[in-house]
Amino acid sequence: MSNKMDGELRHKFDLMKRAFARGELSRRGFIVAALGAGVASTTVFGHVDRVQAATPKKGGRFRQALTGGGSGDTMDPAQILDSYMINVSSGMLRNNLTEIGSDGQLTGELAESWEAAPDAATWTFKLRQGVEFHNGKTLEAADVVASLNHHRGDDTDSAAKGIVSAITDIKADGKDTVVFTLSGGSADFPFLMSDYHLGICPAKDDGTIDWESGVGTGGYSLVSFDPGVRTVVKRNPNYWKEGRAHFDEVESLFVPDSNARNTGLQTGELDCITNLDLNTVSLMRQVPTIQVFETFGNKHATMPMHCNTAPFDNNDVRLALKYSIDRNEFVEKLLQGLGEVGNDHPIGPANIYRATPEELPQREYDPEKAKFHLKQAGMDSLTVDLHIADTAFEGAVNGAQLFAETAKAAGITINVVREPDDGYWSNVWLKKPFSGSYWGGRPTEDWIFSQIYSSGADWNESFWENERFNELLIQARAELDTTKRREMYVEMQRLCNEDCGNIIPIYMAYTHAASSKVQLPEQMASNWELDGHKNAERWWFA
Repeated sequence: MSNKMDGELRHKFDLMKRAFARGELSRRGFIVAALGAGVASTTVFGHVDRVQAATPKKGGRFRQALTGGGSGDTMDPAQILDSYMINVSSGMLRNNLTEIGSDGQLTGELAESWEAAPDAATWTFKLRQGVEFHNGKTLEAADVVASLNHHRGDDTDSAAKGIVSAITDIKADGKDTVVFTLSGGSADFPFLMSDYHLGICPAKDDGTIDWESGVGTGGYSLVSFDPGVRTVVKRNPNYWKEGRAHFDEVESLFVPDSNARNTGLQTGELDCITNLDLNTVSLMRQVPTIQVFETFGNKHATMPMHCNTAPFDNNDVRLALKYSIDRNEFVEKLLQGLGEVGNDHPIGPANIYRATPEELPQREYDPEKAKFHLKQAGMDSLTVDLHIADTAFEGAVNGAQLFAETAKAAGITINVVREPDDGYWSNVWLKKPFSGSYWGGRPTEDWIFSQIYSSGADWNESFWENERFNELLIQARAELDTTKRREMYVEMQRLCNEDCGNIIPIYMAYTHAASSKVQLPEQMASNWELDGHKNAERWWFA
């Protein structure tokens, strides 16, 4: 790419070349459009040749700096909390029954096929043949049963408990078939099997699983694991997926400081970084040895208020805070335009049942309405502590300070309490009554509602209880009529907007930068960052 290409032009060219690779632009159309946009002809024709001739090759040590980690990280799939361990566990060491492909569609991973009974309450999964764990053990149905049972039962403290709560029975039917019985119909059940907690581990003789060793069926096996610091894996020579897992080794570092990540990439100490400092994106786009790229999905920031703790147990207080945040300012100043406003419900632009503006009008910044709700709560003013760290979401501390400024007009004082990045997810989130968080990667409404908003869910971060919501959750899960199902999900979004303790101000792009020697596929998954956290499996060195 031309050294003289400025950031805006580089971004436009990136969009065009991805469209070309996906077949949305013909060869001639791509060349005409790119040249018309001012891209040098050598760059245009060079890219056409690369796309048409690019073939993945193996080799090299891939070094990446990730966020969302900490000293409390563990190989236990039930306790994975954030992006670092999602990338290591789900993206390298283990496989699921299903996965979300680069095109955003559900596809089989360890499951070769699946089918449901007419009522969608019984599901039968057929496993692929000849898949081996890193220790040489052949994958069998018993491994799947044990791995799913790891998250079930009254004694489990698994973060996936809400996802698997509808399963009443799992049994192996021979060595290659697993039968799930649910408490009711669930049209989305195969999607849930792609959740990163549900990676398949080898079963022990007592019916539990070996999660401690990190052994899985993934493209890489574990070499070393230093929680909150560094993980090293090496390529699995017997990986069952053809044309995947190209690097000899992958080194993953937990680097919460954005300046340190930027410096590491620019000096060549790193090959890839994520969660960019959005204030520096335009400058990084101009560096010829770096490629900057983003993906858009359902990633969103939240500020959960504990509905079981005063003053947040009063919904008028919650509404006052929701009206006190300027969402447009968040998009403009915090995201530099790489996102869109949220509306206090978690159903994003990649979901199919998202409420339209007519069905659920956008909540705007309105200090007078905030004052009204404070008055309804019997208050003239309000002072609260907002516990936050940058690991909560990109620019979280700056965002909290923006929130504090706009809330003043409503008579609300927000004390921004900056917490350490290390240990934030175990010591602050779910513990402090008002904090910051983010979510992404859930492609279905039932998935995110079940895991984060349903009664009793371990990750119900606002401790919200709404009887009508929970009734609709069960009904919508089993409803196969899409029109009726949509009506239910829209009502559930409205209940979140009007009653839940989650402030959801913005939807955010996943932002990344990589060395120009890293070969990226033209189509990348957007359910998570880093190609759906499958970058170690899908990328290679040019």
